[in-house]
Amino acid sequence: MTDQSSGNGMYEVVWPSGERKQKQRPLAKRLDTLNGKTIAQLWDFLFAGDQVFVALEEKLREVYPGVKFVSWREFGSTHAVNEKELLASLPQRFKELGVDAAISCMAC
Repeated sequence: MTDQSSGNGMYEVVWPSGERKQKQRPLAKRLDTLNGKTIAQLWDFLFAGDQVFVALEEKLREVYPGVKFVSWREFGSTHAVNEKELLASLPQRFKELGVDAAISCMAC
């Protein structure tokens, strides 16, 4: 970008965020309850996701006794060499495993 001035102290500027290239899509319908639902656990293998998921399972089962979990061990790291392929495969894997929702845990 070059600064252009007409000599009156006014400069042409460009919005720094740029032009939006993708249209926004509506959010997926939210679940009315987690009771009886299956939740996938996704983790990037950084920080302490293994500990976080233990605590989350415990607390969620107190509130929703019928909730089920598909462990992060089932999916592997979401931040690895095959990250792109793993993430692309998730919709099909979720369908195969009967997953209703997912929790993604990552390092801070």
